[in-house]
Amino acid sequence: MLDPRIVKLAENLLNHSVRLQEKECLLVEIRGEGHPLAKELVKQAYAKGAYPFVQIIDPSIERELMMGTDEERASYMLKWNEPKFKDIQAYIVINGPTNDSESADVPVDRRRAHHKVVQPLNDYIVSNVRWTLLNYPTPSMAQSANMSTEAFEDFYFDVCSVNYQKMHEAFLPLKERMERTDKVRLTGPGTDLTFSIKGIPSIICAGEFNIPDGEIYTAPVRDSVNGTISFNAATSYMGTRFENVKLTFENGKIIEATANNTKRLGEILDSDEGARYIGEFAIGVNPYILHPMNDILFDEKIAGSFHFTPGRAYENADNGNRSQVHWDMVNIQRPEYGGGEIWFDDVLIRKDGLFVLPELQGLNPENLKG
Repeated sequence: MLDPRIVKLAENLLNHSVRLQEKECLLVEIRGEGHPLAKELVKQAYAKGAYPFVQIIDPSIERELMMGTDEERASYMLKWNEPKFKDIQAYIVINGPTNDSESADVPVDRRRAHHKVVQPLNDYIVSNVRWTLLNYPTPSMAQSANMSTEAFEDFYFDVCSVNYQKMHEAFLPLKERMERTDKVRLTGPGTDLTFSIKGIPSIICAGEFNIPDGEIYTAPVRDSVNGTISFNAATSYMGTRFENVKLTFENGKIIEATANNTKRLGEILDSDEGARYIGEFAIGVNPYILHPMNDILFDEKIAGSFHFTPGRAYENADNGNRSQVHWDMVNIQRPEYGGGEIWFDDVLIRKDGLFVLPELQGLNPENLKG
């Protein structure tokens, strides 16, 4: 019997996230597990009079393809995929890995060659297609979260079923304040960082592009970042897990970077010029996500967190930085993680993970639950 929570999740994805309409084309892409949700999406899309299509990717086969790829092969893939993505209006990616490290041994130069070629298509999708990316609850994810599979499924559906319309409305005062802010200061253990967000839009994320969701993002003025930041959540990128990442900035550029694997960190930051500059600053508020599980779709939404992103800026919150890298790194500022503060133009906005201004307190966990 189909879990009724999957039916409800499919409804939310089609009606709220991608807003699928009659006679529109929907592409559902499964990466690993997630077939029950894909089948329900197909069923409901047909009921709307839309045209669903499904693409299934096996992560172990994808790893094998990436092991030998180069720019010429990637150009063929780009040529074949471009017409497909320019014919669809909605795109839902279901990420259900059984092994988070399946592609950990793919050489960095192979990844770079692939991403360099396909990045223009990715940019087109982000800007022109109504897309949503979500993870599907798997035993592997439950293990990462240090939970039983059953407990993780309950957690997953709570997280994904937040009242996103209520969240959107609660974000509006913060969006207004961010868009009239010049100077931001972040403080906490190992962190004292300043930068400007003047003139760059702030984008609310409340269930449209990611599930789970719960963040608002902008970007720092490219050359304005100065100081040091330490991240207290582990982060994985290009198949490698990093802990205790610490970055030092001067006039926007990362001039020093250390971690448990400083050598690999440096290799990624040297991918291109833009990788040592920041493309995103975001504040996380999802009330059900409290601890990191080394899954960025969850970790970047942790209540009381922010993330800071070496690499490419989004076009709708653009500071001009371009890179094949976009690496969200998370700092949690709740007291059990050491605390911390966010200041906008010398006004304290959030302390130890809780918003302090009355007009922003609707974003605190007790007001977003239910």
